[in-house]
Amino acid sequence: MRIPRTLALILAGGKGSRLSSLTDERVKPVLPVGGTYRLIDVSLSNLAHSHISDVGVIEQYLPHSLNDYLANGRPWDLDRSHGGLKILPPFTGGDGEGFAQGNTDSIYRQRDYIAAHPSDYVLVLSADHLYTVNYLDVINTHQRTQADLTIVTTEINESATRYGVVGVDNSGRVSSFDYKPDQPNGSLVATEVFLYTTEVLLETLDTLIAAQGQLEDYGNDLVPYFVEHHTVMEHRHHGYWLDLGTLQSYWTANLQLLDGDGATLDDPDWPIYSAMPQLSPARIVAGSKVADSMISAGACVEGTVQHSVIGPRVVIEAGATVTDSVVLDGARIGSGVQLVNCIVGHDAEVRGGSVRGSADAVTLIGPDGNIDERESFDYDAVLPEGFGRS
Repeated sequence: MRIPRTLALILAGGKGSRLSSLTDERVKPVLPVGGTYRLIDVSLSNLAHSHISDVGVIEQYLPHSLNDYLANGRPWDLDRSHGGLKILPPFTGGDGEGFAQGNTDSIYRQRDYIAAHPSDYVLVLSADHLYTVNYLDVINTHQRTQADLTIVTTEINESATRYGVVGVDNSGRVSSFDYKPDQPNGSLVATEVFLYTTEVLLETLDTLIAAQGQLEDYGNDLVPYFVEHHTVMEHRHHGYWLDLGTLQSYWTANLQLLDGDGATLDDPDWPIYSAMPQLSPARIVAGSKVADSMISAGACVEGTVQHSVIGPRVVIEAGATVTDSVVLDGARIGSGVQLVNCIVGHDAEVRGGSVRGSADAVTLIGPDGNIDERESFDYDAVLPEGFGRS
C-alpha cells in the first residue's frame, strides 16, 4: 500500500515561559529528557519510525540552540536530497512575513510552503510532549473515516484546564472542542497531534484570515472552525502521554522514567534517536552511593544520588546528596549540598546548605545556583506512590 504523501510540521517556536529560567537561553524542544535525549527527539523519532520524511520545523523563539542541535537531520534519517528536514524561521518579504501570534498563525505564515508541497495530508505536531505514536495509524483512521481533520486524543487523570477538551459521539466524531476551559466537561483531551487534509486546511486558513484578519492559537480559531464546518474524527491514544510544559510535569516525566510507569525510551523496536554529542562514560567514584538513578555520559559522581536523573557532564561532589531530582547538563553540586525534589538548570553551580522542594512542590535552581521558582503539585494523581514527598 502506498503511504500517502504527508508533510509534517513541528511547532517549535514557543517561548515556554512556564518553565522559567530553563528556557531563558534555549527553546523548550531542546530541553533534556531522561538525561541524554532532547524533547524534539520524540517527535522526530516518531516520524522516522512512521516513514514520514518531509518535515518542516517552525521556529521563532531562540532558534540558534535548536538549529545547532538539528543540523542536517542525520540522526533521524532526514538528510535527504528530496524532502527531508526543512527549517522554517520567521521571514520578511512576501505573504506570511513577520512573527506569529499563535499556533494557527504559525501555520498560516507557512501557507505558501504548504501549498507548494505535493502532500495529501499535513501532520501538525508540538515539540514538547512525551509519547510514542505510529502516525501511520493516525493516517489510517483519517482515511477510514473520511475525515477532514483527525485529532489524536487521550484520557488524563489531572485537571484539564490547560488542555483542549474534546467531546466525541459514539462513532468517534468530534462534536465539541473547548480550549483551556475553567471548568472542563470531561478528561478527554487533544494531544496536540493533528492530521489535516491539505486542501481543506488551506481553504480553511484562507477563510479564517479573510474573516478575522489575524489568526491566533489553534484552540481559538482553527480547530473550532473545523468542528463546526467539517468532519473531525478522533484517534484515541491509550499509551503514555504527558505535556512537559510546566516545572512539575517536566520533573514528573523524568522521574517516571525511573519507575517504569513513564515513557519508554529504550524500546529496541522503537528507539528514540538523538543528536547528543559523544562523551566518555559516566564515572562513579569509590565511596559514592548511587541507587535507582540515570547517570548520563560525561558525569562524575563522588557523593550520593538517589532516584534522580543526572545529565551529561554533571559533577556531584563528595558530601553532596541528590534525591528525587533532575540535574541538567554541566551542573555542579557542591559538597554539603542536599537536594530534594529539585530541578537544577544547565551549568548551575550549587554551593552551601540545603535546597529542598517541599512535600507538595518542586524547586527550580537557576544558573546562578539560587532558587528561581517553586511550583506546587497541582495533579498528584500522576505521581507514583513513594516519590517526590520527602
